[in-house]
Amino acid sequence: MRSARSAPRERRGRLSRRFLALLAVLTLPLTGLVALAGPAQAAESATATYTKGADWGTGFDAKWTVTNTGTTTITSWTLEWDFPAGTSVTSHWDARVTSSGNHWTARNTAWNGTIAPGASVSFGFNGSGGGSPSGCLLNGRACDGTGQPGLGAPGGLTSDQVGENTVRLRWNAASGDVRDYQVLRDGRAVATTTATTHTDTGLSAGTSYTYTVVARDANGRTGPASSPLTVRTTGGGGQQPPGDHVNLGYFTEWGVYGRNYHVKDIVDSGTAEQLTHINYAFGNVQNGECTIGDSYAAHDRFYSAAESVSGQADTWDNGALRGNFNQLRQLKEMYPHIKVVWSFGGWTWSGGFGDAMRDPQRFAQSCYDLVNDPRWAGVFDGIDLDWEYPNACGLGCDSSGPEVFEDMMRAFRGAFGDQLVTAAITADASEGGKIDAADYAGGAQYADHLAVMTYDFFGAWATAGPTAPHSPLTAYNGIPQQGFNSEAAIDRLVAQGVPPEKLLLGIGFYGRGWNGVTQAAPGGSASGPAPGTYEQGIEDYKVLAERCPPTGTIAGTAYAHCGNQWWSYDTPATIAGKMDWALNEGLGGAFFWELSGDTADGDLAHAIGAGLG
Repeated sequence: MRSARSAPRERRGRLSRRFLALLAVLTLPLTGLVALAGPAQAAESATATYTKGADWGTGFDAKWTVTNTGTTTITSWTLEWDFPAGTSVTSHWDARVTSSGNHWTARNTAWNGTIAPGASVSFGFNGSGGGSPSGCLLNGRACDGTGQPGLGAPGGLTSDQVGENTVRLRWNAASGDVRDYQVLRDGRAVATTTATTHTDTGLSAGTSYTYTVVARDANGRTGPASSPLTVRTTGGGGQQPPGDHVNLGYFTEWGVYGRNYHVKDIVDSGTAEQLTHINYAFGNVQNGECTIGDSYAAHDRFYSAAESVSGQADTWDNGALRGNFNQLRQLKEMYPHIKVVWSFGGWTWSGGFGDAMRDPQRFAQSCYDLVNDPRWAGVFDGIDLDWEYPNACGLGCDSSGPEVFEDMMRAFRGAFGDQLVTAAITADASEGGKIDAADYAGGAQYADHLAVMTYDFFGAWATAGPTAPHSPLTAYNGIPQQGFNSEAAIDRLVAQGVPPEKLLLGIGFYGRGWNGVTQAAPGGSASGPAPGTYEQGIEDYKVLAERCPPTGTIAGTAYAHCGNQWWSYDTPATIAGKMDWALNEGLGGAFFWELSGDTADGDLAHAIGAGLG
């Protein structure tokens, strides 16, 4: 029997890493040209040519070639360009490439800075997204090959003073012959100034605004825009806790790579105002202890001012915290009601739990020491244990005995004291299934809440079907497996003795689908999994809502038949119904996997927040 808790967690991290590796090896010819102006020296002349290679939809490879078309030797070069939102450089070679938001800068290395007359040098990179470069400059000159002065984008846009009704902005001067700057708020020009500062007034308290700045020359022509900066004014009551019920979202550590999803996106989408908790996924369990999953993403990746929650760039100071952890710290400063919990395990990294539980106290203490490491003091409010599954089979099998879950939760409560101790648990309510395999009631007495993974009941691992919703709220006629629905899972846990107020209902921010399906209603046959962006048979809600909108509902969730594909997923409307059900059952709230699957406006997270009240 297929596990009710399947791929979308740690396997996605593994797929993201495979995806990045794939970007580095694919190469096919496809060329586009962009001419760049010569460097600032009057006797020098140069152009740059952009050549795009392979393009496989979500990524591509490309290179720039700088050619000395003048009569004197060029001793160094700096190339700048803008990519549209969603397009970025993921790896590069033969140049030092940095970015500030959507603005990219490449500088020569020690071995290719000197270019003799008539000679050329190149550097290459892999990218994600499908955009083309614009606003390019070579040594500060315009990109038309004439050597005429051009305008660069203002850099380092930040806010150094925020009030209830005012925001003070600062930025670095743009290159070129600048007459003045225009300040745009939410895409509309609100001020013109010759300074590199501006105070915007007349704003609403507790409201988010997005700013950009452009330079203008003597003829009124504008250069490329700065990277956007989102600022929230103080007051207004907008940052108060959203309610008495838990609204918890998972943030994936590896999402900063192929998915290009960062903590700042939680703010920009308005989702931060809806959340009560964030689970940071995942830490690993190795050799009886908790360990970091990806240290670079966790606490070392550099975030520019434009990428950062606070609008302040990271520093390279010795011991300075960077990466996701620093961004989460900034998020908590802006939204102090949000609790951040470090989650360990997941589908792929659950294999170490059984061995670790041979010495529960050592295991728990190692996790406490890592979660509360002084390097990221104050970031985390506790720990989440995502063991899939105690005394049952997931990716591997465990035979520790039904009491192991209670033993684990007791040990972690003893180590973590009044910090949060939570767990993600199975929703398999079949007779003799995974809920029956462990004493979840015994463990619940030591837990702040238990997140019941009421999704992935059905999917295209059953390649021939029958098609079925992966997250049914209730049973229905023709359901492929009895006990595989949310209502059955909650009822079985409550019957075991788990207090309902400690249970959270799970929502998937993705769909599962089959290919080769002719029947619109559930229960049809199929030929295999439907294609997905990162993995066959699975796709984000934000993609499916546009590509394959719902054609019906069953058991409290939606399904869609488009062409020969059949998908099931939750929508804002079905989430509203599920939240009503959760409140009627006296549950503690809801949680979802995971943030990057939502729309840019956070439609699903807002639906959970509105439904919970």
